[in-house]
Amino acid sequence: MGKKEWLIYSAQGVLYLALLTFVFYRSMGLFLAVLPVGFAYPLVLRKDLKKKRLETLAKQFRDAVLAVSSGLNAGYSVENAFSASLTEMERVYGSDAMICTEIRLLLSKVRLNRTFEEAFGDLAVRSGLEDIRNFAEVFLAARRSGGELMKIISRTADIIGEKIRIQEDILTATASRRLEQRFMSAIPFLIVFYIELTSPGFFGILYTTLTGRLLMTVCLAVFLAAQAVSKRILEIEV
Repeated sequence: MGKKEWLIYSAQGVLYLALLTFVFYRSMGLFLAVLPVGFAYPLVLRKDLKKKRLETLAKQFRDAVLAVSSGLNAGYSVENAFSASLTEMERVYGSDAMICTEIRLLLSKVRLNRTFEEAFGDLAVRSGLEDIRNFAEVFLAARRSGGELMKIISRTADIIGEKIRIQEDILTATASRRLEQRFMSAIPFLIVFYIELTSPGFFGILYTTLTGRLLMTVCLAVFLAAQAVSKRILEIEV
């Protein structure tokens, strides 16, 4: 993550922590004590952010592979086909897109007299995507043995595209459930705010007695557990 992302997600973490401490403890001292946890919120999001980036990279890689296929059809060498795909990807996604950065790095390694196989293998390892690793293995084996690169590339693009389509279908099918989960997560906070607004001091005993604080701690634990379970249920791997 860049500095801007760290700042944004840290601010979100602090706000979320402030909301939790207000609803469940109503204690400024506790909020200040756990404030560093809010600044560490980006670390909690790393897994989700990584997953989203991998999904984005997979889509961009599929389009890059199709562009490479078009270049090979036009009679380009493999290196020139990837160079042409870079131009196409910059036009579609912008020069700062992940796939553009990776193709530029790939081509620069080739210009520094590293073999294309070595440079592409390095991309496959660093990408973290099984689809790219599998494509690299088959692609490099076919190139060394003189296999039909066109059919391999077209088949790979079809497989990646089908996998992405299934993922998008799953997201569409579970969209209403995700929305329901967000509403259900907000209901406890809305109830507290509503009662506090209409009947000030109604929950006072929960924040001023030991028994009340223990009860709210249990409620917080149940709330966080429910959040984790609902998130796990809605995560469907392809």
